[in-house]
Amino acid sequence: MAENENPSSPTAPAPGGFVPTAIPSHSLPSPAPSSASAAAVSNLPHPRRTSLRPGSIKEDKVRNYVSDKMLHISRRYVKHFAIPDPSDEITGYKSMAELCKDVDDVINILWLSGTPSLQIPYLLNIASELTTWLEGFPPSPTATFSLLRKLDHCFASLLFGYDIDTKETLPGFENGLRAGLSRTDMIRCKSVLERTRVLVVEVMSKEPADEDLDGDTGGQGIQTPKPDDDTDDMNDFDDDDDDEDELLHMNVATVYENTLVKLGEILEDGGGVTTIPMSVD
Repeated sequence: MAENENPSSPTAPAPGGFVPTAIPSHSLPSPAPSSASAAAVSNLPHPRRTSLRPGSIKEDKVRNYVSDKMLHISRRYVKHFAIPDPSDEITGYKSMAELCKDVDDVINILWLSGTPSLQIPYLLNIASELTTWLEGFPPSPTATFSLLRKLDHCFASLLFGYDIDTKETLPGFENGLRAGLSRTDMIRCKSVLERTRVLVVEVMSKEPADEDLDGDTGGQGIQTPKPDDDTDDMNDFDDDDDDEDELLHMNVATVYENTLVKLGEILEDGGGVTTIPMSVD
């Protein structure tokens, strides 16, 4: 986590509090029916109608909750490299997919808050930390690309001032883009996102984690045909490999695509997304 963040314990819930202390995100209220299509596309909860009032108890609860969750994620990441201690209450992550699940919960809480002053700094911090987390595990393409798509949706929507899928104005942007990213935020965001694209290429070129190999093969990973299999079976296997590589290339090419194109337009540096050559063994 960034050094200037000082996580503190969540205060006791007050009536009407936004995020109940110690209650997991899956227990939070379901999105409004009108937001069903948006949730299906972005897998994000529908934000509250208005931003949380600065300095309010509800805003403090969200900030404390997210700070505590981020600290917990950081501790579990560090524990991943330590010798397991049965008496330790905090266990290390076993895979990138497991870490992505916890980060996904934090992003959902931030989006639900509908408060740009919370969303922007924490999402930038998550994107920055992700460049470290990615290198600590074997690649988990499914979980990683899902998380990256969600972050791309959040950043791009905050740049536009409306949800890029539903076109609904975001809370806090009723009077324009003044609540959005500052130019300094944009420059930092662009740097982090471009660095992530390069890193994803490197990470995804490694051997995938077991959970991304197994699929429906009964936990046995990808099955390689035996040498005495007939030629047709071998050709089918090669075709499958080509399809997987093509899908991986497509996913890598779209990492933070929406956000980087918009940042390029705003910062007037040519826009677009730099194509990164990728070699997957």
